Amino acid sequence: MLSRRSSIVDDDDGIIERVDDPRNSEEAQPRKKVRWEGSVESPVAQDTEVESSSNTVEKVHILGCWLQGLGLLLTMQRSGRVACAYYDPVKCTVFVFEDSPENQHFDLTKAFLEQGCPDVVLTSSKADDNFMDVCRDHMDGSGGTFQVRPHKDFLPLKGRDRLLSLRLLSELPVVQDRDDNVPESDLASEPRNAYDFMRRRREVGGDPLLQKWNASVRLANFASVESSPLCLGSIGALLDYLACARAVSELDDEGVSGVEVRNIEPLPLLDVMQINADALFSLQIFEDENHASIHSDKTKEGLSLFGILNGTKTTLGRSLMREWFLRPAMSLDVINSRHAAVECFIRPDNITTATTMHGHLQGTKNVPRILAAMKSGKAKVSDWQGLVRFAFHALLLRDSLAELNHTGGVAVARKLLDALDVSSLREIGNAVNETVDWEESTNAGRVCVRPHIDDELDNLKHVYNGIDAVLSKVAIQISATIPPDYASSLNVVYFPQLGFLVCVPMRDEWQGEAGITVLDGWSFQSQEMHDMDIHIGDLHPAIVDREIEIVQSLQERILGFAPEIGHVCDVCAELDCLLSFAAASRSYDYRRPCMTESNVIDIRQGRHPLQELVVDTFVPNDTFIVGGMGTGVTVDTPLSLTCQDEETDEERQLEKNSVLVCTGANACGKIGWLGIPVLDVVLYMTFPVSFVPAESATLGVVDKIFTRLQTRESVSKAQSAFMIDLNQVSLALRNCTARSLVLLDEFGKGTLSTGSCSYGAGLFCGVLVHLLATGASCPKVIASTHFHELFREDLLSPYLLPVTFSHMQVLLATSSEDDSVLPENPDDDDDTNAARIPVPTRHQITLDRVAHGYSLHSHAITCAELFGVPKRVTARARYVSELLTKHEICQLLDEDMSISERQELQEAEEVCRRFLAWDLSQGVEGGEVVPVRNKLAEVLGRAD
Repeated sequence: MLSRRSSIVDDDDGIIERVDDPRNSEEAQPRKKVRWEGSVESPVAQDTEVESSSNTVEKVHILGCWLQGLGLLLTMQRSGRVACAYYDPVKCTVFVFEDSPENQHFDLTKAFLEQGCPDVVLTSSKADDNFMDVCRDHMDGSGGTFQVRPHKDFLPLKGRDRLLSLRLLSELPVVQDRDDNVPESDLASEPRNAYDFMRRRREVGGDPLLQKWNASVRLANFASVESSPLCLGSIGALLDYLACARAVSELDDEGVSGVEVRNIEPLPLLDVMQINADALFSLQIFEDENHASIHSDKTKEGLSLFGILNGTKTTLGRSLMREWFLRPAMSLDVINSRHAAVECFIRPDNITTATTMHGHLQGTKNVPRILAAMKSGKAKVSDWQGLVRFAFHALLLRDSLAELNHTGGVAVARKLLDALDVSSLREIGNAVNETVDWEESTNAGRVCVRPHIDDELDNLKHVYNGIDAVLSKVAIQISATIPPDYASSLNVVYFPQLGFLVCVPMRDEWQGEAGITVLDGWSFQSQEMHDMDIHIGDLHPAIVDREIEIVQSLQERILGFAPEIGHVCDVCAELDCLLSFAAASRSYDYRRPCMTESNVIDIRQGRHPLQELVVDTFVPNDTFIVGGMGTGVTVDTPLSLTCQDEETDEERQLEKNSVLVCTGANACGKIGWLGIPVLDVVLYMTFPVSFVPAESATLGVVDKIFTRLQTRESVSKAQSAFMIDLNQVSLALRNCTARSLVLLDEFGKGTLSTGSCSYGAGLFCGVLVHLLATGASCPKVIASTHFHELFREDLLSPYLLPVTFSHMQVLLATSSEDDSVLPENPDDDDDTNAARIPVPTRHQITLDRVAHGYSLHSHAITCAELFGVPKRVTARARYVSELLTKHEICQLLDEDMSISERQELQEAEEVCRRFLAWDLSQGVEGGEVVPVRNKLAEVLGRAD
């Protein structure tokens, strides 16, 4: 039988634990494999090259001999959050996982370890002990290395500096954008763009500050880690470890900049949807509101998706729901099973029972915290009361569960029935309730034991309760031996841990410098006191010690049921979330979606779950989009669009495209409609139970969600608002797949959008064309824009590209009121007497209804009037817009001219017209030759 030897080395760099396995040979030890995004890769080529140069196969050496093995870095703090940075030497890629809450079972940590199969695991010295045990046990089983590094290696600022030192970020890419028609002299004299300018500056001086600035700008193109301190610290420690390993193996001390990192990617988990912090913020999944008092730093959940659907009654249920929001499920089996549970709970004949079950869950406490307090010996009276209450309500919950109808396909009901052992729960409740004296415990402030539990304890309490009579008799005996003038009264008292003492009133003369005068041959601790100390003893500590022993025995008995109790708590937390979703579905009229393997989102009469709560009337709309339908892709087989009404689906002539572009007037509700499909996806996946706010929906699995909706600017970022938008889009382009969902709201508006150089419109069009060019890998894209020139010039033509166009309908009504504005004439001295120009008022009525086709009008001026911009300003804007449309913008130059200048301009115009009408080929009029000089004088009006 093979054995494994473990050794721990303690040095200045940290604690290294190595696990040696006699099977560590080239033939017996298989190579590690990594599974990301469902693929399995094995570094076979690298094995041959490195093993030929070394006869020792030791996988703990430099992440598996620098280019062989795979490394994984984990860190966790006591706040219950975990982050990960992982290096794949085959692809030379660093995978990062942002800070995320971890549960008590460390499921996320176990997923990292099982999917990555690392050779080396590093963690901080301040990580949780249970977290270290999980990592250590996994590495013991895999024969890898588990190393505890000093916490100073995991500082976020240090990690950020290490990350910005990578050549991948600090060195700018080569941009080939020179025009062949531009002379070389012009290219050499003046840079053509910002990258050209910074590259020339680098070639001259090699400015390290400039390189760091470049890296800080480009970091968000690869991953969103700026708001994840644990992740930054993990990356820094990983890069330091790789740099040291490279220096040892190659004797090249270039530091972190010498580490070969070709790419940085978010770390995907199996069966979990990827949604970053920007998407969560833009979609308003969470919304923290500050406390009303300025003296409190607490926050509460505001108007958010989590806030309106979080009706959980337990602490564990609330934590589990938040975990589902942060890491939505992608498994159709899990989603469908939980959908079946919610559908069961919202049945009319189960509503009363479901409400009763939810009430029983409200009576339970945070039992895992209670068990942890018992293990540490810090359990209070309230903890024991919570344990009894848990057992009581768990039994009632089982009885209520038996009253549910149609529970055949409800998995949580079966799990709860299996977990709720009636005999164990009754034993727990009876044992605690029969042992603890609740009334005495409340008065004493500690856990007290009931009578008739322990004979020794009962005897001690009997003596302690009758000690007053004994002390009175002893006091009478001692008072007979003391002169009356020495003390007016005398008592015998008992102090725990001090024993029995004689107590007399304090006299005034004893308060001087001489102090207390003691009688000859007598003391306050007389012989009687010594006899009582010997025969009666220190009662109170003895009672407390005996009660502690009894409670400790009860505690050990209860902790024997800890695994069963923990399993019951987990199932109850899941039930709490399901009941909360069922209550929300009833309240907001949500419907169960049809889940499908097809890459499609088909929503009928969809509603925005947040917007419909804050408006008087919400107009539902349809959404249909298919993934993987890029340029050159044709539909071979019909899609299963809905589970019902197949004939109606055939009548619906739907465009099966992956890109949907929405146009329309300003403030017409495009952003609200854009949020409907995304939030529906998050609803059915994150709650993986919750129904969707729609009449019906057919939804396929979405693996990633990327958004460009909101720009979170900050003075601490070395990025402008437009750069932040570009980072969000760049992150989507780098990581999207055919099953991803990309949401773009007016991308490109932060730069020059019209004119001869339409950079904003070009970027928007280029992104869509690039995604369409990926063909079968094209993600589902929903975008809105006001770049109407793209449609006029057929840059985004529905006849040339597989793009679905839609617009939000609005109704423009002209007011009958006599609104007017003053004319734009700076020469008028008295504006009050000037004639006013009547301007009809146009009111924009938003219909909030989506129609097919695109709109070429934004109605920005009407929107400005609607939101209070002065009529004089909007009339001017309308006038300038008309000049731009007619290409007569030069007329604006005439407005600043005086009357005399206008007359001169008019005369000059007449001269030009006469000159243009002069036929220079004919110099004879009426048989006479007209001199050119005379003709010119006539043209210039100087014939006289």
